Amino acid sequence: MGLDQYKKTFVGMQVSIAIFTAVMYLRVYRQWTAAVGFFVIMQVGAIAGAYWGSKLKKRLQHTL
Repeated sequence: MGLDQYKKTFVGMQVSIAIFTAVMYLRVYRQWTAAVGFFVIMQVGAIAGAYWGSKLKKRLQHTL
């Protein structure tokens, strides 16, 4: 699949997402629904970004 990059950055991304979600929760008047939505979007973005980065890396390796 293309998730090797996700495996490499998993801990850092999860810590960042947790911090940003906590800040979002505290900033949006403690509305947990907004924080959960933000968390889900960040998780999907992390997986999509890792997959996209993996495809770009493979493409660059084949052209060089």
